[in-house]
Amino acid sequence: MLESDVTEFPLFLAGGGRMGAMMRSHDWSGSPLGHPDTWPPCLRSTVSLMLGSCFPMFVAFGPELGFLYNDAYAEILGGKHPDALGRRFHEVWGEIWPDIAPLITKALAGEPTWSEDMPLLMNRRGYDEQTWFTFSYSPVRDEQDRVAGMFCTCTETTGRVQAEAALRANEARLAFLDLLGKETAKSADADEILAITTRMVAKHLGLSNCAYADMDADEDGFTIRGDWAAEGSPSIVGHYSLADFGRRAVQDLGGGRPLVINDNLAELAAEEAATFQAIGIAATICMPLVKDGRLTALMAIHDRVPRTWSDYDLALITEVTERSWAHIERVRAVAKLEALNATLEERVEERTSQLIETEAALRQSQKLEAVGQLTGGVAHDFNNLLTIIRSSVDFLRRPDLPEERRGRYLNAVSETVDRAAKLTGQLLAFARRQTLKPETLNVGARLHAVADLLDTVTGARIKVVTNLPEAPCFVRVDASQFETALVNMAVNARDAMDGEGMLTLRLECCVPLPPVRGHAGSLGPFAAVSLSDTGSGIPPEVQARVFEPFFTTKEVGRGTGLGLSQVFGFAKQSGGDVTFESALGRGTTFTLYLPEVEAELATSVDVGEDAGEALPLDPGGAGQRVLVVEDNVEVGRFATQILEDLGYATTWAANAEDALERLGADGARFDVVFSDVVMPGMGGIELAKLLKRRLPDLPVILASGYSHVLAQESANGFELLHKPYSADEVSRMLRKVAGRRRRRAVP
Repeated sequence: MLESDVTEFPLFLAGGGRMGAMMRSHDWSGSPLGHPDTWPPCLRSTVSLMLGSCFPMFVAFGPELGFLYNDAYAEILGGKHPDALGRRFHEVWGEIWPDIAPLITKALAGEPTWSEDMPLLMNRRGYDEQTWFTFSYSPVRDEQDRVAGMFCTCTETTGRVQAEAALRANEARLAFLDLLGKETAKSADADEILAITTRMVAKHLGLSNCAYADMDADEDGFTIRGDWAAEGSPSIVGHYSLADFGRRAVQDLGGGRPLVINDNLAELAAEEAATFQAIGIAATICMPLVKDGRLTALMAIHDRVPRTWSDYDLALITEVTERSWAHIERVRAVAKLEALNATLEERVEERTSQLIETEAALRQSQKLEAVGQLTGGVAHDFNNLLTIIRSSVDFLRRPDLPEERRGRYLNAVSETVDRAAKLTGQLLAFARRQTLKPETLNVGARLHAVADLLDTVTGARIKVVTNLPEAPCFVRVDASQFETALVNMAVNARDAMDGEGMLTLRLECCVPLPPVRGHAGSLGPFAAVSLSDTGSGIPPEVQARVFEPFFTTKEVGRGTGLGLSQVFGFAKQSGGDVTFESALGRGTTFTLYLPEVEAELATSVDVGEDAGEALPLDPGGAGQRVLVVEDNVEVGRFATQILEDLGYATTWAANAEDALERLGADGARFDVVFSDVVMPGMGGIELAKLLKRRLPDLPVILASGYSHVLAQESANGFELLHKPYSADEVSRMLRKVAGRRRRRAVP
């Protein structure tokens, strides 16, 4: 670059931040100020002072008031910067010129001015905005002591002014609401409360009319009452059809939105405006209130004078509406309560009974939902098991079947029956009806056992992975509800993965409970059981509602919305909680926190007798006499056949009444009674209890396929067999009770 191309600037423009740099590079040819080389000493010193300050400043100099400013003032200019540099002052701030021109005139006449919190309507971002400024205009004198321009220091106070105004408005609102509450509290009559409310609202907001409207039961119209009208204003008490006010009123009020009408009915269609005009209303606000499925509106009405409703007006009327209605609910409730006092005890009992029934129905519906989700998988598994049994039986019927293969097929049938029994046992645990029955569980062992069930629930295309610690940890919960919660979470994960993906079952022991939904956490220790899926995740807008009863995002028929609410209720009732983490497209993890407890020592009747090596299958009946009580013909025949093959002498009774008759008064004809539990008339448990009282030395063995019956009655001291039972199990049980009877008989 040639030396002649370099433009040198005076030292007073050195530095000065961004504006100093802009002044040095600015094209001054079109500015009324001319090139900085020509600026007089008074302007140079003023600019130097301004550029060196962090406080917003500007100077308007010369006959046409050329405009110069510093970095801090550039923020105030907004979109007017940087075009404002060097222009005429009245061109820069044309929209506020009428407001500030008198102050400028004084400053140019040599009189400094000071303005505090002056309101100015500025357009600096493409729209008009109300602002407030505190500033001073000071004359700038040249070397001959003549006023050559003016200098301004300023600060924008918009935020503070608005905050103070909002604070004053809020204080006024609170003071009014406090006064309103005190006045309405003096009355116990709903109509009088309405009259007080409307009168005070009208006075506070400067309204000529204010009224409260009760909606019709069918919400097609409303009756205005609680009316207050200033002198000379028309009363609007009466009944009106909502349809008369147009479709907008119906939609807005029915949807719970306020209906606001301003500007002399300009917002309404002609037919709608006519209705408002007919009752002398120019500016109206109808604030709707929907309570218990019924629409009610507090109406504040200003007659014939256009009015703009401020945010303060809307907020106040909204709060008054809610508070007034709440007060009137309380008043009516007190009156109703007094009327019900005579029958209070009876109603409490009735309500309690209803709640118990509702709780039982809800718990059962939660279990049934889990069972319903299991149906498809269980049916598939049972068909597979039946296929193995049927095929094995078909081969066993062949007369030429080698002994080695015969043994293989017999083992296959036996193992398949065991698997079927395990599957039905798990299913019955979900279906049984009972209150919570806590027991101490080894969580890891129970999760390992449930993993196969979850694999059935989720289907073949979802891989179930377990991550369980080696060290045991114990919790005290209802086992059925615990497994139901796991199934419900697994079903939710399956649906989120659309039937394909990976479900990870994880257990962490001795962990703290984190803060959940605003509740403080706990040091614990807790067992944390988590199920993580690779599904679509939960949308943020519904995450707050996932545990709500009956809330579901699934299609109709695919879920009742009770699954996760059961998980939540079970966790809370067990002294724990449930959390979840989810991200769209990356899956969801539900974590169930349950309080850890110390392990309990397992205890049972006659523990020592069952210890040691398993007794071998041995037809050792030795002619002992067994009374078989079974109402099912096929099972009765099969049971007697098994016992006879084992060497026992059997007698079959089809029901408990027949059995009692055969036993007689002393039961001397039999050595043991082998009875089913569920039978028409007297059941097996009732029979066993009766025999325990009459013939205490006669052993009784019970058998049932209903796991909840066995669980509830196991403390009665009877020996129990789960159906389906094997010949081996029957033999061991009979030998056990026979040996026990012989020991008692020895003197």
